[in-house]
Amino acid sequence: MPAVNDAKVLILATIGFEQSELEVPRDRLRAAGATVHVATPEGDDIRGWDKDNWGNQAEADLSLAEARAADYDAVVLPGGQINPDILRTKTEALELIRDFAEAGKPVAAICHAPWLLIEAGLARGKRMTSYHSIRTDLKNAGAEVLDEPVVADAPFLTSRSPADLDDFVKAIMDGLMNGVSRAAA
Repeated sequence: MPAVNDAKVLILATIGFEQSELEVPRDRLRAAGATVHVATPEGDDIRGWDKDNWGNQAEADLSLAEARAADYDAVVLPGGQINPDILRTKTEALELIRDFAEAGKPVAAICHAPWLLIEAGLARGKRMTSYHSIRTDLKNAGAEVLDEPVVADAPFLTSRSPADLDDFVKAIMDGLMNGVSRAAA
C-alpha cells in the first residue's frame, strides 16, 4: 500500500451527500498529500446536504463511467440519505465498488453509504457499522453489525456518522498505508 502522500483516492457521490462526510475526508486526505478525485454519475458538480438544508457544491473531477478502480488506491463513500439511495441505482457505481473490493483496496463507507455495500452484494459475512437507522438492513444482508466508531473488515472500513469523522479519516489513512485488517480500527 502507498504512503498517504503518494495515494490516489476516489470519492463516489451524487446530489444530497452529507456535506461533512465528503468534505472532511477529501480535505484531510488532500492536506496529507493524497490525490483525491470526486466521481459523480454524469461528471457534474453536486450539491451536498448540510444538517437540515442544502449545502455547498462539490466539484466533480470525472464521471462514474470514466472512473477505474485500477487508477486508485481506495474509494470513499459518503453518506447522507439521498446520496447512497440514488447511487445504489447506478450500475456503474456498484460495479466500481465491487472492483475496489475484489482488488482488496480499501472501501470506506460512512453513515448511510453501507447501503451501497448491501446493494453490491458485499455485506454478507462482514463486520460492519452504519448509521443506526440502516443497521437492520445490514443485518438482513448478512453482516455482523457493531456499534463502534469505525469497523475494519478487509477491504471495508465502515463508520456510523459525522460524529465519527476523525476516526473514519484516520482509519482510511491507516488503511492506505497498512492495508485493512479484520479488526476494529
